[in-house]
Amino acid sequence: MGHLVHVGVISDTHGLLRPEALEALRGVDHIVHAGDVGEPEVLSALGAIAPLTAVRGNNDKGPWAKGLPESAAVEVGGAWFYVLHDRNELDLDPAAAGFAAVITGHTHRPAIEVRKGVLYLNPGSAGPRRFRLPIALAKVEVSNAGVRPELITLAP
Repeated sequence: MGHLVHVGVISDTHGLLRPEALEALRGVDHIVHAGDVGEPEVLSALGAIAPLTAVRGNNDKGPWAKGLPESAAVEVGGAWFYVLHDRNELDLDPAAAGFAAVITGHTHRPAIEVRKGVLYLNPGSAGPRRFRLPIALAKVEVSNAGVRPELITLAP
């Protein structure tokens, strides 16, 4: 891993891309969308900010969504990220496969966990509010020291 790289992580937009989410992601080197995108315009807007990796969520339907993979492996700044919508559908051992992080969405609950040296990150939902869960996304700093996640609450 070389210099410092910033990855914006967003999920569960369900067609709503808030201005404060766009502002929070401005300046990142790569964006990961962990599914339930909602509308193709969300991908266009995110892709205008930085290179984008996105996966299909359980609510992503229609012709535009068929082009999204159910999972993706992406290397950013020397660290490998495995992206899928629902963590319960993880069908590999990320540590054995050499992944630094597993990025998921689905639950709308922001969460950071490290198991066997692998970061498990759910940025929460940046779309319509669900129950009393916060509106959130995350950033991951990739450096020689590894990956360092930060949850960003857009609205409590």
